[in-house]
Amino acid sequence: MGQIPGYVRLLVVVVLAAATLLALPNVLPPQLRSSLPAWMPSEPMNLGLDLQGGAHLVMEVDMNDVATRANETLEDRIRAFARENNIGYTNLRLAQMQDAEGALHAAVELNLRTPADAEKLRTELVRDGIMVETAADGETRLYYAESTLNEFRKRALQQTLQVLRSRVDQFGVAEPLIQQQGSTRVIVELPGVQDVNRAKAAIGKTARLTFHLVDETTDPTSVVIPASKLKLTETRGQGPNAYESPLIVQKRPSLTGEMLTSSAAAFDQNGAPAVDIAFDSVGTRLFAQLSTQNVGKRFAIVLDGKVYSAPVFREAILGGRAQISGSFTTAEAQDLAAILNAGALPARVNVVEERTVGPSLGADSIRAGSIAMATGVAGVMVFMGLFYGLFGLFANVAVVVNLILLVATMSLLGFTLTLPGMAGIVLTMGMAVDANVLIFERIREEIDHGQKPMAAIMAGFTGAFRTILDGHVTSLVAGLALFLFGTGPVKGFAVALIIGLLASMFTSITLTRWMILAWLRRTRPSRIPL
Repeated sequence: MGQIPGYVRLLVVVVLAAATLLALPNVLPPQLRSSLPAWMPSEPMNLGLDLQGGAHLVMEVDMNDVATRANETLEDRIRAFARENNIGYTNLRLAQMQDAEGALHAAVELNLRTPADAEKLRTELVRDGIMVETAADGETRLYYAESTLNEFRKRALQQTLQVLRSRVDQFGVAEPLIQQQGSTRVIVELPGVQDVNRAKAAIGKTARLTFHLVDETTDPTSVVIPASKLKLTETRGQGPNAYESPLIVQKRPSLTGEMLTSSAAAFDQNGAPAVDIAFDSVGTRLFAQLSTQNVGKRFAIVLDGKVYSAPVFREAILGGRAQISGSFTTAEAQDLAAILNAGALPARVNVVEERTVGPSLGADSIRAGSIAMATGVAGVMVFMGLFYGLFGLFANVAVVVNLILLVATMSLLGFTLTLPGMAGIVLTMGMAVDANVLIFERIREEIDHGQKPMAAIMAGFTGAFRTILDGHVTSLVAGLALFLFGTGPVKGFAVALIIGLLASMFTSITLTRWMILAWLRRTRPSRIPL
């Protein structure tokens, strides 16, 4: 009677040994961590923004830009459909329309030579949520229904989240936080990043890469620019000698960044930083065709409306490779390559809030949190020692083991420790003795009823188990709710709470029981010191 099964004891030893190895790097200085054997874990828990410092950005997706891009795509679609179906038109253009409430919305307008062709457009486009209105003079206006635009906006926000995550991964930031806020905003937290300006430039850049043929026939200083052309500026020269020069290009790009397969920082023939890019099969074919048909002509490489370079096609380029050169620094070339690899954002994003947490403030937070944790654990131990004596000592050992299990599990799962997470650890340390208190009080009741030591202890563990299980399950439900529906710091608190509760239940029904029964068999006391 009162024996702990051998497999349970083996499980406790194995779990404790593994947890000690996993938790050890969190208390060792960097020099000792680097000298650990290769088979041992050597990485501590990641620290959150509030503990190690970093950049906090709130970025807002420009939903007007989403609508504008949707209508640019619609303009190209109408042009292609009209060509395929012999629909005559003039003056195809982007325009603004005013709704019943006076708000302006993007639209596409054109003049049909045959007003009856409007029905062909309506038949083709209505199933995609596109409205077609035609005046008696043949002027036709096409625009997306608001419900369709709302779907575009939702999709753009989700794509923005994916692209931002990919970009942050490209920059190698450890344990970033990227999450949606409301219907238009994204929160980005970058622990360890102190250069906020570089982070904004690298992560918030739209990175819409396009390639346009340069129009040498139109005067770039002219006030009136044809609708099929686009006036941009090209930066020429380097450093203090750099200057802006106007450039006229074809409005419709010949290639886009969606056709890229890879990009990498490199150096041009003059030794200046540049970015090498490679196209996919479709892009390679189009680029070969473009260069073959335009030998001796210039083409502009445009990123977010800025001309980075406008070289001349000296010969046909058949390998599907090109180079973006300009007034880059090495870091800017590396950032641009990472951005292009991650892909373009579906719309412009604007930084509406930024905050930097310095490493010294993070160190202060760690110090204060550590003091709070040590004080909380010490208070729990003193309480257990005063109220339960030797059995309180057993409970205190279980608390220490519980802390090791908690830290080890967080390290194993790659958990990012934040101030709320530290609060969760302190709370679970207090809750860790709840199960032992229930067991000890139940043992006291059995002693008061005249039970012998062994019978009282076994009855105490058996009788308290259901209550312990009920209490932990209800707390776990609350923790899971916080994890599922909370965000950021709330999730960190919930993770610490859930892991701590599971560790507490494990130690109370295995380790504490093992220690008490081992003491009981060795000393065979006539009374229990409770």
